[in-house]
Amino acid sequence: MPVRPVVATALGAAALLCAAVGPAVADPSELITVDPVGRIASDGTVTLSGTYRCTGGTGPVFVSSSLSQADTRLKHGIGGGAARCDGAEHRWENSGKVSGEALKAGAARVEATLTELRPSGIVLLPAFHAVTSQDITLTQE
Repeated sequence: MPVRPVVATALGAAALLCAAVGPAVADPSELITVDPVGRIASDGTVTLSGTYRCTGGTGPVFVSSSLSQADTRLKHGIGGGAARCDGAEHRWENSGKVSGEALKAGAARVEATLTELRPSGIVLLPAFHAVTSQDITLTQE
């Protein structure tokens, strides 16, 4: 069998597979916001919050958040939780302690993401419903 038709068939199959599991376009009514003020407790626990709205989740959906100070390339994951994609606006609040480097009260940058894990064969693939990045102020509790 000539090599060219085999390669063309393999590339065509790969393209169809990639199209089937490629990123989905988020509904424009879906959003996630971050409150302008976060809290940092004396033990180093950071609490971030905001609102979200999403629709049409077929798999589990999560609200995650990360925070950076000074060096925006260094992001600290701050908790995560389950979300309901029912089209209504909901509040979210994530808390977490950062290991290693201590965070302090003052200016910070938060990234919040609304991510669904969609079934695709035997694996779950991430699909992003909404992402936002916002400057906030961390206040000492």
